[in-house]
Amino acid sequence: MSRPRIVIVGAGFAGYRTARTLSRLTRHQADITLLNPTDYFLYLPLLPQVAAGILEPRRVSVSLSGTLPHVRLVLGEADGIDLDGRTVRYTGPEGEEGTLAYDRLVLAAGSVNKLLPIPGVAEHAHGFRGLPEALYLRDHVTRQVELAAAADDRAECAARCTFVVVGAGYTGTEVAAHGAMYTDAQVRKHPMRTGMRPRWMLLDVAPRVMPEMDERLSRTAERVLRQRGVEVRMGTSVKEATHDGVVLTDGSTVDTRTLVWCVGVRPDPLVESLGLPMERGRLLVDPHLQVPGRPELFACGDVAAVPDLNQPGQYTPMTAQHAWRHGKVCAHNVVASLGRGQRRTYRHRDLGFVVDLGGAKAAANPLGLPMSGPAAGAVTRGYHLAAMPGNRVRVAADWLLDAVLPRQAVQLGLVRSWSVPLESSSPEVARVPGRPERPGTDAGGAGRHRGGDEPKDKPSGEPADEQPRSEPARNQPGGEPAKGQPGGEPARNQPGGEPARNQPGSEPAKNQPDGEPGGSRSHGGRAKGGQSGSPRASGKPRRAVEAAGPRPARGGSGKPGKSSRASGAGSAGKRSTAPSGPSRSAGPPTDPGPEPPANQPPPGPDIAPGPVRRTDGRAAEGDS
Repeated sequence: MSRPRIVIVGAGFAGYRTARTLSRLTRHQADITLLNPTDYFLYLPLLPQVAAGILEPRRVSVSLSGTLPHVRLVLGEADGIDLDGRTVRYTGPEGEEGTLAYDRLVLAAGSVNKLLPIPGVAEHAHGFRGLPEALYLRDHVTRQVELAAAADDRAECAARCTFVVVGAGYTGTEVAAHGAMYTDAQVRKHPMRTGMRPRWMLLDVAPRVMPEMDERLSRTAERVLRQRGVEVRMGTSVKEATHDGVVLTDGSTVDTRTLVWCVGVRPDPLVESLGLPMERGRLLVDPHLQVPGRPELFACGDVAAVPDLNQPGQYTPMTAQHAWRHGKVCAHNVVASLGRGQRRTYRHRDLGFVVDLGGAKAAANPLGLPMSGPAAGAVTRGYHLAAMPGNRVRVAADWLLDAVLPRQAVQLGLVRSWSVPLESSSPEVARVPGRPERPGTDAGGAGRHRGGDEPKDKPSGEPADEQPRSEPARNQPGGEPAKGQPGGEPARNQPGGEPARNQPGSEPAKNQPDGEPGGSRSHGGRAKGGQSGSPRASGKPRRAVEAAGPRPARGGSGKPGKSSRASGAGSAGKRSTAPSGPSRSAGPPTDPGPEPPANQPPPGPDIAPGPVRRTDGRAAEGDS
């Protein structure tokens, strides 16, 4: 008898726990495959400390291959699921396509940023769901403070050192608390010429900070924020976002170059394509985490609407605390469906929550006991160390070094503004030059860069300032943008398919508590995709990550890119390739050099066909 094949889609809190428990329970008697776009499990509750320079990125990234023995890791994002054929289609990080057959399938695809129909937010805001976004925010905040310190104009200085965070849930509160400490430390060493100080604002339509927590803890968090100079405005949100600032719902205007979107999350659109019963964007399952009518299909985490047996008629919230425990119960039930052991029902009460406010300050209610101050800080960090599946010693070492040494306030410029659009189906993966965004996202989701992120005079091969990020530069031999094309759509013949329309959030509770007593954050880490008819038009593959080298134009004409195959069913057709014909490059043709291989894909927006030169005579810089 052949070994059963178990496929897990996503390696967030639910998917990682499922894989780890299955590895132990099956005892090498099953083939376990984990499909995920990254090779690490991200411990999201500590992500604000990465943005604040307390922890290094690898401290919150736990290796999948190193901690999941006997589990096969497949890097890629799901394009669609054939329930009748029992296969999962996926696209790898270099554009390769593949199919995984299964006997049991566990969907743990996680969640993505929740968007609201507010003008300008998709173009000018950045989320906080993955490592690329945290690294970008750390560089961006550092850069804005440095530029503000060097500015002589008070208006420019005020705009650059004003930081607006929307969403006063766990994530937004921690980002504002840690961010204020980080910028204050910078200014103490290098005061601004105008005598101004960094200004942080926390906005939310809710009546109080962190409405999910006990009111006493909410008051504690707000008190700490106000002591650090954070402007807390409840009952207020963003009405419109522009390149130079935001218009608030109370009619006031705030000049800023930084808008951090921490409003909430919505389930990954992958499950919407299955045509199965849903509950507010989540796949309905029974108390055993099994999809009714599909004995081979299980779902857990943010994509699953799991009945809350402690509160009849309710479903468990989208929190890491529940997702982590979903994974364990799901693994036991998958093994039981293969004839070993007994099925279990999911039942769990919240153990409380903790919020790290930076330094020795925190707010916590473990087991319902309200705590604040240094005692809460010790409980919070102790819980995080106990809950992390790895890197505990490294995290503790970074905390110790942060307590005795000053933080390194430097910007590396490794993640660019256009690499982390707010409207993305993969917030845990930075957008790569030359690789169009997957269906289900807005190609122009972050079309304009925040102040100071990109020089106006772009080096050859970088995206133009007003150009959608999924398009190549105007003179780039990787496809041409259509003239007069709206910022939210790629060029007609641009490889990358159509952008998905703005999808309304599937209504997870706003500012949902999403962590265990310290993991107060909704879990991430997942593979994406959907079948035809879903917001992600299934089966449309991602192009190759990078070109093997520059592809010079020959005789002023560019070669068309290789047409991508359409693996979707129904309405999913072939994707258009880059147009062939005369190039838009100005000037006389240059020596093309050696001819690249025929099957080589065209270079992306950041791969210039020749030396990078600036038009203003200065040396080309990075992201400053």
